[in-house]
Amino acid sequence: MAKLSYREAVAAAMAQEMRLDDRVIFLGEDVGAAGGVFKATLGLFDEFGPTRVRDTPISEQAILGATMGAAMTGLRPIAEIMFSDFFGVCWDTVVNEIAKARYMTNGDHETPLVIRSANGGGARFGAQHSQSIENWAMAVPGIKVVAPSNAYDVKGLLAASIRDPDPVLFFEQKAMYGNKCEVPEGELVIPLGEAATPREGTDVTIVALANMVPKSLKAAEILEKEHGILCEVVDPRTLVPLDTKTILASVEKTGRLVTVEENPRLCGWGAEIASIVGEELFWNLDAPITRITTPHIPLPSVDVLEDLVIPSVERIVDTISKMD
Repeated sequence: MAKLSYREAVAAAMAQEMRLDDRVIFLGEDVGAAGGVFKATLGLFDEFGPTRVRDTPISEQAILGATMGAAMTGLRPIAEIMFSDFFGVCWDTVVNEIAKARYMTNGDHETPLVIRSANGGGARFGAQHSQSIENWAMAVPGIKVVAPSNAYDVKGLLAASIRDPDPVLFFEQKAMYGNKCEVPEGELVIPLGEAATPREGTDVTIVALANMVPKSLKAAEILEKEHGILCEVVDPRTLVPLDTKTILASVEKTGRLVTVEENPRLCGWGAEIASIVGEELFWNLDAPITRITTPHIPLPSVDVLEDLVIPSVERIVDTISKMD
């Protein structure tokens, strides 16, 4: 085992898969010798060279157009869109081309590709560089959606995404790039569609994603110590496919559900989970489903305002401690 940062796990997963399969290539802005703007892919250019690690122009449409073409002709490309906000520039390519290629060619063409992107707030980058857009992606049929909460999951889930026959959007929470944990040095693959339960409890289920997972775990510690409330924390890890079995089993046990979402509240991923739980377990619920979210506003860049609107440990503790 080695202690890797979230960003180091990105490079470790990509290097693992590039060594195993020479069809895996990587392209994006400043991903070559520079190692990416967040330094999440350092060392790949040195090991694999300019044929397999390619710098591109500043054009998200060009990056994804080339990526789709490469996937359709037998390669397994990984593309980097520097900030997830920039999917707005190339969303047509994702939604109308990449997501639908297999369907519209009757299975003649697969698009086994991964699009990595730095996602979410917490780094004071402002309204155009801090959005959390998992809910955009989750709404599009034909793509898989991954959002890891720690370095271990980054390595395993990114490897699985690269091997997957379908297009995968892989969201890396940028405020977590420096977070470290133990990660196996050998080959690691975590199947998509399997949730993790990093903390077990009996009183309330907290479903959290990405940077909301460590916040929820910290809140769970405080809730047990100060209020005697035993929280179970479930990390879906992937939104598509979604491990509803694990979520439903947890809520059936605890009788209460709280989702903690960095997305803006309107149409956030937690609303879908709340809908599923409401349909499947209505008579098992001991309290209304509660969603803790960012308000439906552009994210501010001022530190005190950004901290105010993104769900915090304090807000999770306060909300759950007041539940019936």
